[in-house]
Amino acid sequence: MSVGLRSRGSGIPRGAFRGSGALGAFGARRRSLLASAFAKKGYLRQMDWVLVLVTGGLAALGTLLVWSATEPALRAAGENPHTYLKKQLLYVAIGAVVMFALAAVDQRQFRLYAPVVYVMALLAVLAVLTPLGDRVQGATAWIKFPGFQVEPSEFAKLGLILMTAMLLSETRSWSRRPGLRDAGLAILAAAPLIIGVEREPALGTTLVLTVVLAIMIAVSGILLRWVLGLAAVAAGTLYAVSALHLLKGYQLTRLTAFLHPSQDLAGAGYNGFEAKIAVGSGGMFGQGLFHGTFIGGNFVPAQQTDFIFTVAGEELGFVGCVVIICLLGIVIVRAIRIAATADDQFGMLVATGVAVWFAFQSFVNIGMTIGIMPITGLPLPFLSYGGSAILADMIAIGLLQSIHRHRSVFD
Repeated sequence: MSVGLRSRGSGIPRGAFRGSGALGAFGARRRSLLASAFAKKGYLRQMDWVLVLVTGGLAALGTLLVWSATEPALRAAGENPHTYLKKQLLYVAIGAVVMFALAAVDQRQFRLYAPVVYVMALLAVLAVLTPLGDRVQGATAWIKFPGFQVEPSEFAKLGLILMTAMLLSETRSWSRRPGLRDAGLAILAAAPLIIGVEREPALGTTLVLTVVLAIMIAVSGILLRWVLGLAAVAAGTLYAVSALHLLKGYQLTRLTAFLHPSQDLAGAGYNGFEAKIAVGSGGMFGQGLFHGTFIGGNFVPAQQTDFIFTVAGEELGFVGCVVIICLLGIVIVRAIRIAATADDQFGMLVATGVAVWFAFQSFVNIGMTIGIMPITGLPLPFLSYGGSAILADMIAIGLLQSIHRHRSVFD
């Protein structure tokens, strides 16, 4: 009785002790989850933190470059100069959450759901070719929703990589090589994606998909004679495309501008010419963020997307460009290392596909900026503006992390 009187007179609400117990249990559970995550075999301890930090560094640097590339034009137009900055930060944040979520998934689940991802990517690519597609600058590559756009071709890379890896590793161990039938199935599965992306038209992404497919087949363990045979077929196809004049007019114009850059500086050669001048004007250390003359004057088209490297060249200089290339190189090397230490054929092929994707796309994007590759509509991984590109890149890193976490080679 006396205990009850003291409780009523103390001013403590009835049930407070039960509530504090619930809060205490929640806090204990949270501490338990954190402890298990950081334990020796925990989720976070098993992450490749070099890859996480380098990816984060590239995304942060890309956000700054996008802000610098868009701020002057927006300010001059009387609009919010932080519009692109806020959007890019949102894209990076969403991508980071997805990356960590996928890293926690067992890689065997990705193999199980590879056909689902493939079908979703294919349907999205085909939807672009219907009235749902939104045409921008001569290409119908986006599906427009209220407030945002989606570029399905970015996710087609993920669908192709997962499906090809599944087909080339189906019911197979390290001791058995894939055969010509397996390679044929992989090519047949990839063909609708590649053809759909080409019809947008998006030649740059088509090249990425084709190169990724070819190298994944080559490293799958297929006999060398079949690799050479497939290479001969590919070379014959390229020759036929050229001989039969199957390239579209704007594609031929870009190729001509690449081969003869000084012939049409006011037309097809303008982008490449301005990009090279902008990169060269940065010198060794650059003019500083928000101080680029060419970038501030918006002389280079699509400087926040396809030509983001020109912003780095002018405002961060040669040193900044080298840093970016080195960071991209680290991502690619870590992907190759994850492929080399993967537990199974599926994980090895997925990591290889991601490594080839990032390497080839980075080479083409930087190459077209400095004049050693034809101009194509390819973003620079992790740096160019765009929600679809950033999200696809982060999903790929999540796949790499999952493969890395579940390896047992050195355990």
